[in-house]
Amino acid sequence: PPCTMRPPHPPREEKWRNLMEGISKISCQSYRSVVYENPEFLTYFHEATPQAELGYLNIGSRPARRKSSIGIGHLRAIPWVFAWTQTRLILPAWLGVGAGLKGACEEGNADDLRAMYQEWPFFQSTIDLIEMVLVKADLPIAKLYDDMLVSESRRELGAQLRKELTTTEMYVCVVAGHEKPLEGNRSLRKLIETRLPYLNPINMLQVEILRRLRRDHDNRKLRDALLI
Repeated sequence: PPCTMRPPHPPREEKWRNLMEGISKISCQSYRSVVYENPEFLTYFHEATPQAELGYLNIGSRPARRKSSIGIGHLRAIPWVFAWTQTRLILPAWLGVGAGLKGACEEGNADDLRAMYQEWPFFQSTIDLIEMVLVKADLPIAKLYDDMLVSESRRELGAQLRKELTTTEMYVCVVAGHEKPLEGNRSLRKLIETRLPYLNPINMLQVEILRRLRRDHDNRKLRDALLI
């Protein structure tokens, strides 16, 4: 649509605002229960993603962390998202969304959510963005990172997160009225899928280099290979 100075269209019904508020609360609670309240999550994050190794890259104007603490709260947003993008789980973009939509649907609001998607541009664009992320995510690749890098005792957490992604995909499709994500934008879906023959081998190389580097921290050849 063309640029405009007009304010965005408000929701047609006040009930829609209330539904969004309820979805937001459930989503936030779900996100925090994983990221901040699960005692295994921080260690899982460091094992499953190349977050620590990304510090070798001189591509940022600021340190990856605000302080020397290893806590999630001190990690800047860009390395947090970038680390999960590398594993193709893309966790920060969708975690909590599925729980919020599921909660609203289970309360009998599925028809309202579909109407919101059709008639409220703000809600539709939000769901469309989540759909795009879900198509970019790749469960087999994310599982490969877990299988090769994560301690066996913490792999169950990764399995739970992948299951939650599947749940999110299901409820996003329910709201959008799609059989699969991006069904309404097939050109974008095809564009994303055409990258896979190139992207998947790069992920496989990265996870193998990470596995070797974590066993041989001082190996400069492995470190250089990772940065390439």
